[in-house]
Amino acid sequence: MIRLQKVEVKDRDLLWNINQKYLYEMTNYYDDPMDENGNYHYGHFDDYFTDPKRVAYFIYSDDNLAGFAMLNPYSNIEQEPDYTMAEFTIFPSYRRKHLALETARILLKKHPGKWEIKYNEKNNGAKKLWTALTETYSPEIHHLNEEETVLAFEV
Repeated sequence: MIRLQKVEVKDRDLLWNINQKYLYEMTNYYDDPMDENGNYHYGHFDDYFTDPKRVAYFIYSDDNLAGFAMLNPYSNIEQEPDYTMAEFTIFPSYRRKHLALETARILLKKHPGKWEIKYNEKNNGAKKLWTALTETYSPEIHHLNEEETVLAFEV
């Protein structure tokens, strides 16, 4: 059973730590360097604890932390979405169990409105997930460049 738990200020360090692992994984697709402390830059991280328009969720499979999602309303394509999927991951040991698609559907149901989801074309798993999730919404497809695509749709 999938359960979303809103990330609170008291959970900041946990979110920071697992986001760092996610950002490391994203270096397969982006050339983001580590800083002198071995961390990856995430410019708006603290905003998830001060900006009421941003929300983050821990994703649980039964009682096990299986991933996280971070949402905000800031557009990648100069539109005015209600929600942008800023970050989303299911940890490797929970992948290929349909948790990502089911979780994404729960998030859309919890947050109806105008959405944007960006993915890297080299990330085949993300491309497959977001294409499957959005196909019933007939998304507008925006290519930011050769590597990044944004799906814009309404739930």
